[in-house]
Amino acid sequence: MIHSYPVDTTKLSDKYNLIKKYGLTQFDSGHYTIPVQKIVIADKTFQTDSLQVEIRDIVVDSTKQGLYDIKPLIEVEKMNNNWWKLPLYILLGLIIIGALLYWFIWRKKPLTEEEEIALLPPYERAKLALKKLDESQLLVQEEIKEYYSELTLVLRKYLDEKVYDRALESTTDELVNRLHLLKEGNQIDFSKDTIKNIESILKRADLVKFAKSAPDIALAEIDKQTIASEIDHVKEVLPEPDEEEKLLNQQYKEAQERKKKRRKIMISVAAGLGVIALVFAGFVFKYGFNYTKDTLLGVETKQLLEGKWVRSAYGYPPITISTPEVLARLETPVPDELKDKIHSTKFGFGTLQDNFSVTVSTLKTVAQNPQAPQSAGQQPQENQGIELTEAAERAIKQFELNKVTDITVKQEEFTTPNGAHGLKTFGNGHIPVGNSDNYVSGHYIMLHFTKQNVLQEIIITWKNDDVYAQEMADRIVNSVELNKAE
Repeated sequence: MIHSYPVDTTKLSDKYNLIKKYGLTQFDSGHYTIPVQKIVIADKTFQTDSLQVEIRDIVVDSTKQGLYDIKPLIEVEKMNNNWWKLPLYILLGLIIIGALLYWFIWRKKPLTEEEEIALLPPYERAKLALKKLDESQLLVQEEIKEYYSELTLVLRKYLDEKVYDRALESTTDELVNRLHLLKEGNQIDFSKDTIKNIESILKRADLVKFAKSAPDIALAEIDKQTIASEIDHVKEVLPEPDEEEKLLNQQYKEAQERKKKRRKIMISVAAGLGVIALVFAGFVFKYGFNYTKDTLLGVETKQLLEGKWVRSAYGYPPITISTPEVLARLETPVPDELKDKIHSTKFGFGTLQDNFSVTVSTLKTVAQNPQAPQSAGQQPQENQGIELTEAAERAIKQFELNKVTDITVKQEEFTTPNGAHGLKTFGNGHIPVGNSDNYVSGHYIMLHFTKQNVLQEIIITWKNDDVYAQEMADRIVNSVELNKAE
């Protein structure tokens, strides 16, 4: 079946007659049966008779009818009925990327134990570390060296953050001397017992770590309790931060938060740009760089080429043509003294100054050309050729009046798909840019047809070496069909 026609309804008296037609085709000769067809009306089912059809060969006399090769294949655009898939894939991709960025970057992640401890103030962190050391099995396992290393590390870390910022890397003597200087300078009111106890435990730890000394477990436990007490004493004598220090601490925290936020933004932007780059590379790999670039830039001629084209007839006798846009009627001024002798219609899209333009015009004279052939014995083709050449020359002169320069002209015979013969004129030139002295290269194609007192003209122009415009021009030229004048 090649076509299903709509139901034709007619009324006869008090009854309706419904006629349904189908167009069928078959290329193999033989006898065929169109089977019984079911027709359902309301809740009733009816059946048609089967139909016998005979497909016969056509007898061809090759002496009278010439045989020709099979026509070559013609590329046609594939109808894209799945246009919705691309936006859907893009939306899904954006959702997935957004979800990944939220999960790994923007989501407020639950803190690990180490992160929670790091957020504690130095004093609480030191007391928690001593508690964990007390719960460890180092003394039970007689790991004295490891025990003293952890014990002194807790003390040094606290002093490094609250007293002396080089306590971790200083030797015992250097650290103790620093504590004495702070006391003598009235910066921190350490007691003599505090400095003495800290010095004693640190030196004992040095002997354990470097001289392989082995104090008993009871002394190690006493040293741990002493360190806990001295940390309390240090906390008590530390001066309270003034308002300026508190403000600096607050500003520091805010700066850190802004830094983290900027880092998240930079990572998100980098991830987005990376995805865009990958998508772009994928499109370049599949469609090529220029096509992808022009799609992103929204090149006008590419959008016209890939848009929905319109096929319509213009003028009388009609010129049937496919164009990327509907051609609008244009004014064609005719002198008053010629209005009774010439009928002119013109339709167009774009102008010579635009990236692409096409115009279709029909000129019909009321009086027959006396030089036109009137009998079959004359030579209409020669006279027709002269008229078409003159029409092409007039069109070229019109280009020159529009300040187009360096016009090259090539001509060849042209035949439309439905067999109408005409003249094709084509070439290139330099088109002025607005009212300036600048020019851009351009191309043109003219098609001229004549029939008795009718001249039909199609002019296509475009700028630069635009592959999309060239393809549009070829598509328009291949779509032209003419109907005979009545």
